[in-house]
Formats: sequence, C-alpha cells, structure tokens
Amino acid sequence: MSRELDELDRYVIYRLQKDILGTSAAEIADDYGVSPSTVRKRIGRLKDNGIIRGAHLDIDYEQAGYQLFTIIFCTAPIPEREQLAQEALTISGVVSARELMTGEENIHVVAIGRNGDDLSRIGRDLTALGLEIVEEELVHNEYTCPLHWFNKEDNELETVG
Repeated sequence: MSRELDELDRYVIYRLQKDILGTSAAEIADDYGVSPSTVRKRIGRLKDNGIIRGAHLDIDYEQAGYQLFTIIFCTAPIPEREQLAQEALTISGVVSARELMTGEENIHVVAIGRNGDDLSRIGRDLTALGLEIVEEELVHNEYTCPLHWFNKEDNELETVG
C-alpha cells in the first residue's frame, strides 16, 4: 500500500539519497527550517512504512580490487521469477537482482568479480538455481543520482511557468 509523501518526506529522501553518510538530520532540518527531531521522526516513519528500506553504499569495486562488474541477463519461468531473483542474492559475488515484469530476459543480475573464474563460478551457480543465462555484459561505469522529484528546489522549478 503506497502512502502519500509530503514535501518534507520527499526532501528527506532526496538528501539521504544524495549522500547518506555525509548528511545529518540536523543539516536537513537546518536547510528545511524544521527541528532535527522532526527530521529524525520523519526518517523513522519512512522506515516503519517501508519507504526507506536501508542504506546502500556506492562502492567503486574496481578500486577495491574487483575489476569485473557485469550484468547477467537471465530468463526464469514466470511462476518462479521472484523466488529465483531473491535466491540469486545468496550467490557470492552477486550484489543485486532485478525482477522484470515483461520480456524474455526477466531477471538482471549484477555481479562483481576479481577475475574470469569468479564470473564463471557465478554463472554456474545461477544456472544451478534454475536460471537460463541469455547474455552477459561487462560494465565500464555506473552513475546514479537521487530522484530529482524529491528535491524541493527542482519541484519549485517545475511548477513555475
């Protein structure tokens, strides 16, 4: 069940997405003009409602010694798709799995490895789960940003004019 977010909720999410480790409730509160306890309560409510599900670090795997960053496109039988996507996360080296609603390649697995042997093992383990590997792509770089709709300044710009 979705919950309507107000402007403060969206701003809190935006700031945390932008830099969760470098942003305090006090900074968000100061920028928004509310008390730090108000922001902490909002964060708690967003967690309790399942809107904020955790904090994830943006890791440069290559700098950490894992040179191979790959997306593995898999096909799973529709009735087993959700279960297989979740089971893929139990494989050492897999960092995420996306379950797609349409298409033959209905699970995208992101895996990290030090060498080709790591990726071969991950492929064998995915196949053993019951996934059919359709394609594998090495990723050069990945870029992310917070959802701009959660930034009150961006929302003000969109509503003007």
